[in-house]
Amino acid sequence: MIPEKMQLTVIAKTRKQFNTVKHLMARQDVKDIVIATDAGREGELVARWIIKKAGIRKPMKRLWISSVTEKAIRDGFKNLKDARLYENLYASAEARSQADWIVGINGTRALTVKHNAQLSLGRVQTPTLAMVRAKEEEIRAFKPVPYHTLKLRAKGALFTHEGGRIFKEEEAKKKHEALASGMLHIDQVNATEKRKEAPLLYDLTELQRDASNLYGLSPKETLNTMQALYERHKVLTYPRTDARYITKDMVPTLADRVKASAKGDLTNIGREILRKGIKEKKSYVNDLKVSDHHAIIPTEESVVLSTLTDKERKIYLLVVKRFLGVLMDPHVYEEVKVLGHIGGEVFTHTSRRTLKEGYKSLLREEEEEGIEEVKTTFTKGEKIPVDRVLLEKGVTKPPAYFTDATLLSAMENPGKYMETKDKALEAILKETSGLGTVATRADIIEKLFSSFVLEKRGKEIHITEKGRQLLSLAPEELTSPEMTARWEKKLEEIKNGRLKEGAFIKEMEGYTRQIIGEIRASNKTFRHDNVTGQKCPECGKNLLEVKGKKSTMLVCQDRNCGHRKTLSSQSNARCPECKKKMTLHGEGEGKHFRCLCGHREKLTAFQARREKEGTAMKKGDVKKFLNKIQEENDAPINSALSDALKDLFK
Repeated sequence: MIPEKMQLTVIAKTRKQFNTVKHLMARQDVKDIVIATDAGREGELVARWIIKKAGIRKPMKRLWISSVTEKAIRDGFKNLKDARLYENLYASAEARSQADWIVGINGTRALTVKHNAQLSLGRVQTPTLAMVRAKEEEIRAFKPVPYHTLKLRAKGALFTHEGGRIFKEEEAKKKHEALASGMLHIDQVNATEKRKEAPLLYDLTELQRDASNLYGLSPKETLNTMQALYERHKVLTYPRTDARYITKDMVPTLADRVKASAKGDLTNIGREILRKGIKEKKSYVNDLKVSDHHAIIPTEESVVLSTLTDKERKIYLLVVKRFLGVLMDPHVYEEVKVLGHIGGEVFTHTSRRTLKEGYKSLLREEEEEGIEEVKTTFTKGEKIPVDRVLLEKGVTKPPAYFTDATLLSAMENPGKYMETKDKALEAILKETSGLGTVATRADIIEKLFSSFVLEKRGKEIHITEKGRQLLSLAPEELTSPEMTARWEKKLEEIKNGRLKEGAFIKEMEGYTRQIIGEIRASNKTFRHDNVTGQKCPECGKNLLEVKGKKSTMLVCQDRNCGHRKTLSSQSNARCPECKKKMTLHGEGEGKHFRCLCGHREKLTAFQARREKEGTAMKKGDVKKFLNKIQEENDAPINSALSDALKDLFK
């Protein structure tokens, strides 16, 4: 299904809003148009498609901002860009969208029709699923190996054997016995002063990882919470960013951002930062590492923490602490490395002494294993009696299953899961932030769960049997991140004016025909996991139990047969016992309602009761009422930018 020309269609529930925008753009007194959508590839696409569908041909300017505060909008309007500078960006966005549609819908359709099952393919979702399978295969193939480690205590300090793990038990025991009565000779004592800068500012993926690890929030929950803090509360900057730096021109605004965000327990830290003055540092300012959007930081809007929900407060404080951290002094410490030996065995001890707490007074990080605070001093050449020699047993551990946090990391850096030796393709994926974008990864993971190819067991993410079968049926090229890398390379060429959009689309159409041919020619089969014991009355094959949004049906697994029977459907009828909605079951005179509370009632008895109570409604009235509710639910909500613009230009 490859259309000769892609057509744009207005979404039904937003048609009214589209017509309003179209009318405003077409007005005679409107001489030019300002594109004020998100500053990025997808934001450009949304605006251009609206203008294209509306048939408007007027001069266009571009508002390119990363936050929607009054100051940011005013500054942006003072520096409007010529929209023609973004033509190639629009072309690359349109090419990406059309190619995803052509490949995704045709691959999905081919698999679904061939195997009579809801099987979905996609340039990003299929390689992501394949990474989860690869991780599980790695875990399944893992064989634990026992080992021993040698450690000793001298002057109260813990020394570790430089040889690391010993996999031969006899060798470990022999060394342990030889060390039991020896003296530790100190060969080297090296003290070095070190400085450590605060962690980089947040991009969306890093924020989603921390929110998952610290609070158990899914990537989608974090994104939705960030969106509310950006649009409704206007206290954080644009969330869908992959940058971890800000630009030089933003440095003068940082003091106002500190004043607005350092509230409650952070007040004193904010005051200290302002007292010392904010200095531009390479650790958080780098114009070259900011493309469409800078890192997530607080806006100049003052926050009232009591107005935020629990999730909003958690996410907001994560961002604020990370922001304040980069403005604080570095953590300064002295690291002492001690090297000693007993016989021919070398042991090391590493300790640290904090000289200046710096940002660590605000941000606590996981301490490195085996690093102790300085408790004992050592001198080169001294001989120390050994207090105790430890022979510890251990077993090598398998890789951990993916969690939300680690799957996001793998999508961001999928190079490990690429079979190619082409380093250029790996580099492209690294430059373009891997599979998907910061804006789409959360939705992709959610889709894999909702289509039942992935499942969660606690925090662990596992592939289902349906997911395994899907990967075995999918064209092999679609299961690897390599294809995304090749696409991104070409999209970057379109953006830079080195490749025409049409040439890329033609190539994708050819690729689509290729994968459809592979699917049709394959002799592999799909085993349904929802097969029932009931036979189809038409063809005799086993029926499948299919659950839709509002009903459960028995469907023949042979699409050519087409037999289907409704088992139950969600109704608007309320249970007289608990007032919850009931489901309608059965056929003909056997139709009856069931409720989760256990109540059952025949349809005829229900209708008689309603008539007796005088609460029965005519079908037409019910339809009008439901349509009204639907219209209210579907009404578009104005964005924070539109609200701000309304206030600015009153």
